[in-house]
Amino acid sequence: MAARVLFRRRAAPALTAAVLVGGIAFAPRVAYAEAPEERHLSKKPIYDDDFDYVPAPPKPAATPATVATPSPASATATDTELPLSPTTTAVATPEPSSPATAVAESIFPTAEPTTIQRRPTPTARLAAQIRLGRLFLYRQACTAEDAVNNAMSRAFSLEQSFTSTIASLAPPRESGERLMPGLVYVLVAGMAGSIVARNRNVLLRASAPLALGIGAAWVVLPVTMNNVSGLLWTYEQRFPAVAEAHVATREGIEKGVRFVEVHGELAKRKVTEVVHDARETVEGWVRKGK
Repeated sequence: MAARVLFRRRAAPALTAAVLVGGIAFAPRVAYAEAPEERHLSKKPIYDDDFDYVPAPPKPAATPATVATPSPASATATDTELPLSPTTTAVATPEPSSPATAVAESIFPTAEPTTIQRRPTPTARLAAQIRLGRLFLYRQACTAEDAVNNAMSRAFSLEQSFTSTIASLAPPRESGERLMPGLVYVLVAGMAGSIVARNRNVLLRASAPLALGIGAAWVVLPVTMNNVSGLLWTYEQRFPAVAEAHVATREGIEKGVRFVEVHGELAKRKVTEVVHDARETVEGWVRKGK
């Protein structure tokens, strides 16, 4: 009875040690003190938000058997020196796996790597909509800014053109022409024309002040009127019909002025000749009377 109890006490530790050694021998595993950096699981995790899940890498394919065949030169040398012998073939066979690994693979087959497709969360969808809204507002703001900048550029260019045009109409200092007394004279001439034609028809009352004012301006302010006429001509060139009518009218007026000048010279010469003849006649009569 005492021997049986002693045998049980000594046999229990030995049996436990044998079981542990056999488990390590038939199923070798690496024992980690902490969790590994990458987990290779053969099954899909229970929860979809398990971002630590990494599919198990696929097993490398078995290498095909290689057959070693002798070269023709070595075969000739062998045939001449040694008797004929069957061709030797070397086949590389894969190492047999351990029984524990085969059992584990049969129970837990290796799963193929799968990709996890998740639908976007409401927060991600809201962020995408906010991004689209911000981009839309940014484009609209850029469009409005460009429109304001273009409008201001046009306004500034118009102001600069107006000021430069008005400055170009003024006579230069070396000409000695002054605007202030000349403009007063032009206004007085226009008022005089309206006073003269106050009892006439509407056409004459409208044209007389204008004609007298323009005539006085050409007499008093010739340089300024020349600049004004040049500016009006540049604007008239934008409308070919108006420019052609202006040119035709100006040519007609110039022809009329030349015609008047020529006939005035002829009349003056004729009068001079008549006066000279009359003077000679009178002088002849005076000589004969003496």
